[in-house]
Amino acid sequence: MKARSIFKSAFVSALVATGVGCSDFLDTSLDQNATGETIETTLSTLWNFGNAFYTPVGYGFTMLDGNLFAAATDEAQQTLVQSDATYFNKGVINANLNPLSNLYTNYYEGIRAANHFLDYTAGGKGEYMVGMNRDTISDRPSYERDLASLRWYRAEAHVARAYYYAELIKMYGGVPIVETQYAAGKFYPRAKYDEVVEYIVSQIDGCKDELAVDWSSFNDRNGRFTLGAALAIKARVLLYAASPLHNPDNDPKRWERAAAAAYEIISHPELSYSLANDYGAYFQGNNSLASTETIYAVRREQSSNMETKNYPIATQGGASGVTPTQNLVDAYELIGAADPADPYANRDPRLAASIVTNGSRWNGRTIDQSAGGSDDMSKPNASRTGYYLKKFLTDDLDLTHGAKAQHNWVAYRYAEVLLNYAEAMNEAYGPDAYGPAGYSLSAREALQLVRDRASAGLPEVTATDPAEFRKAVKHERRIELAFEDHRYWDLLRWKDAMEVLNKPVRGVKVTKTGENAWSYEVADVAGRTFLERNYYMPFTRSEVVNSHHTLEQNPGY
Repeated sequence: MKARSIFKSAFVSALVATGVGCSDFLDTSLDQNATGETIETTLSTLWNFGNAFYTPVGYGFTMLDGNLFAAATDEAQQTLVQSDATYFNKGVINANLNPLSNLYTNYYEGIRAANHFLDYTAGGKGEYMVGMNRDTISDRPSYERDLASLRWYRAEAHVARAYYYAELIKMYGGVPIVETQYAAGKFYPRAKYDEVVEYIVSQIDGCKDELAVDWSSFNDRNGRFTLGAALAIKARVLLYAASPLHNPDNDPKRWERAAAAAYEIISHPELSYSLANDYGAYFQGNNSLASTETIYAVRREQSSNMETKNYPIATQGGASGVTPTQNLVDAYELIGAADPADPYANRDPRLAASIVTNGSRWNGRTIDQSAGGSDDMSKPNASRTGYYLKKFLTDDLDLTHGAKAQHNWVAYRYAEVLLNYAEAMNEAYGPDAYGPAGYSLSAREALQLVRDRASAGLPEVTATDPAEFRKAVKHERRIELAFEDHRYWDLLRWKDAMEVLNKPVRGVKVTKTGENAWSYEVADVAGRTFLERNYYMPFTRSEVVNSHHTLEQNPGY
């Protein structure tokens, strides 16, 4: 692994705190002109280092091709003919070609920054810096606040390490565990996947009592890890560790542990998460920041990037971008009878909240993708699937006059926790059991909470067999978490990718049949290839070579 001094790393990105003003940003930049003397004696440097380990936190809106990762799955097709998504779609990523390889470097940089902060403040040095050059008696309130901040920041550094390792093992399986700031001249072998899982759990369990429950009294800290965020990281990691890819013998103890981790969030006396009332509105603007559903959100400045990349090409300034597939549209359930004249009517309302369909209103017009229509699919760079992205986007944003909107990436939310719990409980105990610990929620009840929020009219899940109930959980994750960077990793951990990601993605051809009436012909849009080796990503060849092959490559690369 390459060693880079964090003093020479340009931490230039920022996490957004509440609001949109520059003063509301969590500043994660470092003073590039800091000298050894100022580093030792400036209290502000202490806080800079306490912010720096947030810089590489993933912002899902720019994960692949500067857009959502959904185009690497059966959720969406990238409109651009030449795109990084193509490498995933064709199964050709390798040690020399992996569009996500930068994340490996970024996440280890985050780990090094966390390690540095923990080393920098160890042995009472942090407390000394908080107290130096101030009257700790007359300035008692501010002094005590800074001491509390130091304790929180140190706990958050442990959570940061857990977060980055969670993202790394999701991609690579086992990775090196590094607990020092510098790695110059030293090469670390890969730890086993299960060893990294236990390390992640230890980082969170060892600090959870020191974490802030929320930042309601410290609005300038919004964007930092909290107790809920830490527990959500652990719950997801343990769910992945219990899944078939990592639990081929289906050890029930792993599922029990995953269920317990999710239930810790659900039942924690200091946490009070609940589902937002309106699914579609939740993802708009700053709504997620004030919602009791949000556990951890990554914030950036207002921009029009998501709209510019994903608005229909017929909208001035739009580029079509990540377009949903018929594969996903077909998965939205009917509520009541099908409408022969409108295949999108009487469907799970999450369809209308997430996807722009033909005949719907969007950007101030009725979408018409038929020949000669406003969104004619034959136009260059028009959607090849017959659909456009709606989730996350602000309707009718004026791109020609520089209008901007807020886009907060919700990395962890309560609906996912409920679905994690439903899955783990079903695998450990079945759909309707409460487990030997007598939990207050069954798998079915947790699943139903998510479905009821979407619509009280959704068909009841009646499966009593765990295998059949598993299908219902998989379906619900596909719909509820669409475009939120779960689908690819879910397919991998379930060992479903070989089946699902080797099927073509489909779309519709739209034909006008009358005034506000169309017919639809389903057709294949693009092929997909997924190889057995793709269940794990390759380390870059340079990482393997620079480590003198201490870093062992994943099989097949």
